[in-house]
Amino acid sequence: QVQLVESGGGLVQAGGSLRLSCAASGRTFSTYAMGWFRQAPGKEREFVAAISWSGGSTYYAASVQNRFTISRDNAKNTGYLQMNSLKPEDTAVYYCAAESKKGTVVAGTPFHFGSWGQGTQVTVSS
Repeated sequence: QVQLVESGGGLVQAGGSLRLSCAASGRTFSTYAMGWFRQAPGKEREFVAAISWSGGSTYYAASVQNRFTISRDNAKNTGYLQMNSLKPEDTAVYYCAAESKKGTVVAGTPFHFGSWGQGTQVTVSS
C-alpha cells in the first residue's frame, strides 16, 4: 500500500510558476512509476504527466508539454511537478498517483495508476 501526500499548491498569477511535491511512503518508492493528474471544477480528472521508476522516461499531456516538468528523487521518496508559464486553464486540484497493477490507464504510457493522494489546489489568476 502506498500513501501519497501532495504539497506546494497555491494562488499564482498567469505566467508564474509553482512546484508541487508528492511525498510517498509504504511501498519502496523506486519500484513504481508515478504520475500527476488534475481535476478542474465540473470536469473529469485528466492526466498531466508521468515518470518511470528510474526517472528515465517521462510522459506529458499535450496541454502542458514544454511548460511542466515531472521529476523524482528516489532517495527522498518524493516526486515533483515543476509548473512554469501557468495559465488560468491550469487551475485545478492536482493529484499525484502511484503505479499499480490495476487502475486508471493512461493512453500512450505503459502505466496503470491506482493509489492517489488527497490533492492540492492550484489557482491561476488572469
